[in-house]
Amino acid sequence: MQLHFTKMHGCGNDYIYLDCRETGLPAEIAVWSQKLSRRHFSIGADGIICICPPLTADGDATMRMFNADGSEGKMCGNGVRCVAQFLYTHGVPKDVIEIDTLMAGRKTLHRKGEGLWQAEMGHFSAMADTLPAVGLGAGPLVHAPLTAAGKTWDAACISTGNPHCIIEWPDCDTLPTGHALAAIGPEFEHHPAFPEGSTPSLFISKAPPAW
Repeated sequence: MQLHFTKMHGCGNDYIYLDCRETGLPAEIAVWSQKLSRRHFSIGADGIICICPPLTADGDATMRMFNADGSEGKMCGNGVRCVAQFLYTHGVPKDVIEIDTLMAGRKTLHRKGEGLWQAEMGHFSAMADTLPAVGLGAGPLVHAPLTAAGKTWDAACISTGNPHCIIEWPDCDTLPTGHALAAIGPEFEHHPAFPEGSTPSLFISKAPPAW
């Protein structure tokens, strides 16, 4: 089988992009996402994003996002900006592009320059039923004690269409790197408090030194 794809990234968040506006969503997209996302053994990516026909008459396209494990994600701000760039260069040369999603509503993208797009992500929510999150109270989950990776963290749990778990790290000097840092992320991503998973993020409270 011959597959035509585009590889793009926004702030390092890289996906394989498939133009499905005429062909429709591939039946085996979950399997494709698992196989093609394997780094060093295939194309390698955070997953596959399919650019599908719009859900509404005034939309320009619909974004369907599939993670590297085959599950379908709700939303990705970096991903939707890349979709806007793809559409701009493949038949939709507009400075304001409307992109539908199945789970996070309509996103409006504004072109700010060559390869630069601003996404209107809408309001965020820190309420447990929106994320969703369990066992942490109803919210707002701004200072939620969360035990993971061998300690209890003061976590902020918010959703901008997909759930994020933000933890504070004291400074750059003690931040783990490489495999040590990679081992921490899954502790939050697959934490039982987040039945649909979460995107872990680090907030470093002490600014890095001026080089």
